[in-house]
Amino acid sequence: MSAVSHRLPTFPWDKLAPYKATAAAHPDGIVDLSVGTPVDPVPEPVQKALAAAADSPGYPTVWGTPELRDAITGWAERRLGARDVTHRHVLPVVGSKELVAWLPTQLGLGPGDKVAYPRLAYPTYEVGARLARADHEAYDDPTELDPANLRLLWLNSPSNPTGRVLSRQELTRIVAWAREHGVLVVSDECYLELGWETDPVSVLHPDVNGGSHEGIVAVHSLSKRSNLAGYRAAFLVGDPAVLGPLLEIRKHGGMMTSAPTQAAVVAALGDDEHVRVQRERYAARRTALREALLAHGFRIEHSEAGLYLWATRDESCWDTVARLAERGILVAPGDFYGPAGERFVRVALTATDERVRAAVARLA
Repeated sequence: MSAVSHRLPTFPWDKLAPYKATAAAHPDGIVDLSVGTPVDPVPEPVQKALAAAADSPGYPTVWGTPELRDAITGWAERRLGARDVTHRHVLPVVGSKELVAWLPTQLGLGPGDKVAYPRLAYPTYEVGARLARADHEAYDDPTELDPANLRLLWLNSPSNPTGRVLSRQELTRIVAWAREHGVLVVSDECYLELGWETDPVSVLHPDVNGGSHEGIVAVHSLSKRSNLAGYRAAFLVGDPAVLGPLLEIRKHGGMMTSAPTQAAVVAALGDDEHVRVQRERYAARRTALREALLAHGFRIEHSEAGLYLWATRDESCWDTVARLAERGILVAPGDFYGPAGERFVRVALTATDERVRAAVARLA
């Protein structure tokens, strides 16, 4: 076991513990804007669907029920503009983090193979490469990478942590380059329904991929758009030549979403109203926190989509973390997401309205 754990970096959130203790000592309690875990209720139709499926004594299938696959294909066509999506183009997964961490291994990557991800990125992209003993490289523009031995190219739009959105033109150029060099593109689009200053586009859109799913897979999650982080509900949509073998591997590994969760996902993907309501909650919190941070001397970059504000005071991120912790506000240091974030902090919008008001008051 130690041989595996030694491949991995120190778990970043452990470094935040002393600052969390400082923030928690505030007389009015901590305002935790660090992790980005949903705090609002699970939508009622989803809860009802989960409860109705509670009597599920048998094993679920890895591929999911036909109803679940119908819900995913219908949503991908309705919301993402994807075309000709069949059951062969979809695969449920047990939350998106599990998928990100184990995809290189399940693809059969190893020493000599390379995984690439954005310069500022969700740390689990690197963790997945390390678990597979594959090489890894961060990029600013993926088309400037050396394609030799590049087997997996991660895109993340909208970005965690920066909220940056890749334009339709950028996505089209990247997909074309990857296909030219035989590189699999996996696009993490878990924040796609949370565009604020722009409307994010999926790699599944025919304007991006030319009407073909060859060599592309999109990752989607219900954690943020439906408050289902506790359900571990996500799915893939894309190239059947990639998803078919993954399905067989995941059958052998027993990687199956629970039957009640599958029923809940069907309900969540079939109801757009709760997504609209949740967006309005986040939009109001975003406006309040953004204005308070700017008034406090922060500069905010990107952040045009997603659940975070990427903010800086042009100082070490840890100095900013300490300064805010003294006010009872906990944020994530930017270097969690790569050395390029060393002067930024990530401020999550995932706090109750009451806690957001408390943060605004403390920043004033």
